[in-house]
Amino acid sequence: MKTWSLEYLLLSAVWGTSFLFMQGAVHDFGVVPTAAMRVAIAALTLLPWLFLRGQAGALKRHWKAIALAGLINPTIPFVVYAFALQSLTTGLAAILNATTPLFGALIAWLWLRERLSRARVLGLLIGFAGVVALAWDKLGGSGDTGTGLAVLVCLLAPLMYGVGACFTQRYLRQVPSLPVAAGSLLSSTALLALPAAWSWPATWPGAHAWTSVVAVGVLCTGFAYVIFFRLIDQIGSARTLTVTFLIPVFAILAGVIWLDESITARMVICGLVILAGTTLSTGLLKLGWLERPQQPRGQA
Repeated sequence: MKTWSLEYLLLSAVWGTSFLFMQGAVHDFGVVPTAAMRVAIAALTLLPWLFLRGQAGALKRHWKAIALAGLINPTIPFVVYAFALQSLTTGLAAILNATTPLFGALIAWLWLRERLSRARVLGLLIGFAGVVALAWDKLGGSGDTGTGLAVLVCLLAPLMYGVGACFTQRYLRQVPSLPVAAGSLLSSTALLALPAAWSWPATWPGAHAWTSVVAVGVLCTGFAYVIFFRLIDQIGSARTLTVTFLIPVFAILAGVIWLDESITARMVICGLVILAGTTLSTGLLKLGWLERPQQPRGQA
C-alpha cells in the first residue's frame, strides 16, 4: 500500500473520532469553551510548524482575509458541532458533516459562478433528499422532535465549510495552506476567548473532559491539518477532499465501540443516498448523458 493511502485512512480515522472527543468534552466544558479550547490547542500545535516552514510572513501580509476566514471556518462550525453533539449521536453528526461537498458545490455555483452539469445538479438534489430523509423523524412527526433543532443547527457547519472553501478560493488562493490554517485558528482563538471566559463552567471539568479536549485539539485538528496538507501535496486537493466520505464510517464505529450508540437502517440507507448524491455533485461520478453544463444564475 502506498504511503499516501495510509495517511488518507489515518486522516479519515482521526477526523471521524473528532465527534467522539467533542462529545466527551462538551458536557463538562460547555459549547463555547469546548470550541475555544479546540482552536487554541490546535493553533499552538501548528505555530511551530508555521515558523519552521518559514511561512509566517504570509500570515502577516494577508491577516485581514485570514482573520475573516477564521470566523467562517473554524469558529462557527466548531461551535455548531459542540452544540449539536449535546443531543445528536456522533454517527448522525458525522453523516450530516458529509454534506459538506454538497454545500460546497451549490455555493460555488451561486457565488463563484462555477458551471454545473445536469448530473451534478441531480447529485445535489439526491444528496439533499438524503439529508431530509435522514432528519425527518428528528424534525417532526414520527420520532423524537427534541433533537430537531440540533439537526438544523448541525447543518450550519457544512454550510459554513462550503462558504469557507469558496471564500478561500476567491480571496486566499495564492496564499499557502499552512498560514491560512494556522492564522484561521489564531483568529478563531481570539474571537472565542472572551465568550469562552464568560461561559466557563463553574465546576472545573473532569479528567475525561480535559483528555477529550486536548485530543480533539492536538490530534483531530492540529495533527490532522499536517496530514491534510501532506496529502494535498501528494495527490491534490480534489482527491484529498474525498476523505469526507470515510469520516462517518469511523465516527459510527467509534460511537458504537465507546459510547454504545446504535446503527439504524435509516442511518445506513440515508447515508448511502447522501454519498451517492455527493459523488455526483462533486463530479467524482460522471454520467455521460447528463454532463451538459448548466449556466449559473444570472448568466445567459
